[in-house]
Amino acid sequence: MSVVDWSVLVLTIVLVVLYGVYKGRTTKDIDGYFRSSKQLRWYMVMLSVIGTQASAVTFLSGPGQAYADGMRFVQYYFGLPLAMLVLCITFVPIFHKLNVYTAYEFLEKRFDKKTRSFTAFLFLLSRGLSTGISIYAPAIILSSVLGWNIYITNVLMGGIVILYSISGGARAVAYTQQLQLVIIFSGLFLAAYLLIDMMPQGIGLGEAISIGQDLGKMNVITTGMTEQGFDWSDRFNIISGVIGGFFLALSYFGTDQSQVGRYLSGSSIKESRIALIMNGIVKIPMQFFILFIGVLVFVFYMFNPSPLFFNQLAIDKLKTTAYHDQVVALEQEHKVISLGKQALLNEIKGEEQAVYSAALHGIQQKESAIRLRVKKMVKESGILVENADTNYVFIRFVMDHMPKGLIGLLIAVIFLAAWGSISAALNSLSASTLIDFHKQYINANPSEAEAFKLSRMYTLFWGIFCIIFAQFATNLGSLIEAVNILGSWFYGVMLGIFLVAFYLKKVQGNAVFYAAILGEIVVISMYAFTNIGWLWLNAIGAIAVVGFAVAAELALGKKQIAQ
Repeated sequence: MSVVDWSVLVLTIVLVVLYGVYKGRTTKDIDGYFRSSKQLRWYMVMLSVIGTQASAVTFLSGPGQAYADGMRFVQYYFGLPLAMLVLCITFVPIFHKLNVYTAYEFLEKRFDKKTRSFTAFLFLLSRGLSTGISIYAPAIILSSVLGWNIYITNVLMGGIVILYSISGGARAVAYTQQLQLVIIFSGLFLAAYLLIDMMPQGIGLGEAISIGQDLGKMNVITTGMTEQGFDWSDRFNIISGVIGGFFLALSYFGTDQSQVGRYLSGSSIKESRIALIMNGIVKIPMQFFILFIGVLVFVFYMFNPSPLFFNQLAIDKLKTTAYHDQVVALEQEHKVISLGKQALLNEIKGEEQAVYSAALHGIQQKESAIRLRVKKMVKESGILVENADTNYVFIRFVMDHMPKGLIGLLIAVIFLAAWGSISAALNSLSASTLIDFHKQYINANPSEAEAFKLSRMYTLFWGIFCIIFAQFATNLGSLIEAVNILGSWFYGVMLGIFLVAFYLKKVQGNAVFYAAILGEIVVISMYAFTNIGWLWLNAIGAIAVVGFAVAAELALGKKQIAQ
């Protein structure tokens, strides 16, 4: 990067960190540290909710996901608005009225301590590992693109955010997320504008959409239906998006403390409700825009030479192996295709759309075939780099084609997006550890000063844990999928516990506790031994827990009668 880019990057990062420390300076107790003293207005809560969900994985892997698989990933969010309505009706008023710090406190009041602890444990496990991926995702890509040491990049990525997370808690998180999102979307809108501006003469936004449509990238709505019927292994379609996405969103926003903690900081039930409804309205077009950037990048590379493989580090390392000659040969083949591509497109300009689309489709197939061959070599060679390059598509485009200054800003965007989700996660992990475990099993009544000190200590502990996990994460494929798959292992079961708590008043603690354990076994088994799409795991987990809980309660009730 140039001096200008480094200056923009450093100044942006310093500005956000100092702003977070400044805004969090008044936090002196755990109410302020975990719930921002319940003083935030709806727009602050909404931005904090969005900033927590939209990590660097979203902005890095999202465009690459669309580049490789089209827009259909957006269907994953179609169940979100309905989930927000259910949350506003049921979850929000109960959590607010009980004046809880964590969602899991309610479970002890409704069931017993072991059910509360088990659910909180599932949260700590899932969120701790997911946050490690949130650190690793931008770190591995930045280390590859900028030539940084991956382990140092992980420490840098996680270490700086720990600083202001410890200093100001939920208040610092909320205010920094507000500033981060302004910078993030300013950078992305500017990148999208320049992308369209860099298209060949005669190719504007409308033409780019048309080309993307012809080449199968504008597949916003897919049914999942085949000649043999519905394909349950299909990852993203309108049915799995609405049903599976509903269960995932309901479990994530209703049972994951990283999100519950955000709307518990609202100044009233009304403010929290407005924030969640607005999140349901804003999130789908926001994700559509992020994915659409990937389609624009795809169209751009149809008219310009594309990288042989978007992860250049993989190519460099392959050349040090027995695959050297094959890589060099593929580079020459790719170069010939790139030269022929421009000549072909110049020849057919002005021809009818069918001829134009057929030529582009042929080019796409040839380039995709070469990338698949490289991916196979990376996997077979055993070199320690990712064998998928979808996560590198957007950042590679930025580094190769964006003007000076904007490169630094967009690199900063990656840092800020990572920090937005990481800081909220660390705050929630600290809250659950202190409230659900320390106060339950170590010291039930620490002084206010001691509790505040412990909350900071646990934030530091989880920050270090997530950095350590990030050091061992590798070959996760599409990171935006990896994070959601990990969540789907646990979220359905957690949701099932809360659904029983809210709606099945006769079911007691023992029944739901054993049902949750059985439900988790079912979910992990379904993932390990079937090809069912991971979005369905959330519905399966929730339904399994509810079904097992009802059956267990009936069985336990009969046993008590028999005795």
